[in-house]
Amino acid sequence: MNTPAHRPPFAGNTYEVRYAGLTAINTYADDGRHLRYEITEGELAGARGEVACTWQHIAADIYAISWQEADRATVVHLDDFGAGTSRSFFTAASLDFYRLDGTLRKL
Repeated sequence: MNTPAHRPPFAGNTYEVRYAGLTAINTYADDGRHLRYEITEGELAGARGEVACTWQHIAADIYAISWQEADRATVVHLDDFGAGTSRSFFTAASLDFYRLDGTLRKL
C-alpha cells in the first residue's frame, strides 16, 4: 500500500484514460496519495473532483488505484503504466456499475 517512504511512478503526473464512452484526465499529486480527476467525454462528462486515493503495486508497472468521490461513487483502476492500458471498475452515485477497458496516456 502507499506509504510516505515510497512514491509511485505516477505521482506528480497527469494521464488521460480513454475508454469506449468515457474519457477522463487524472492528475496525481506529488505525494501519490491524492488526485484530481475530470471526466471530459461521455455520459458523465463534467464530473470532477479532488480525492484521496490508495494504491497497491501489483507487478512491474501495474498498480491498483482506488478512491471514493464526494457523491459516494467508488472507483478502482488497474493501470499498467508501462503498457499504457487501464481497466476501471466503478459504481456511480446512481449505483450503476461499470467495467471499462481502455488506454492510458501520460500528458
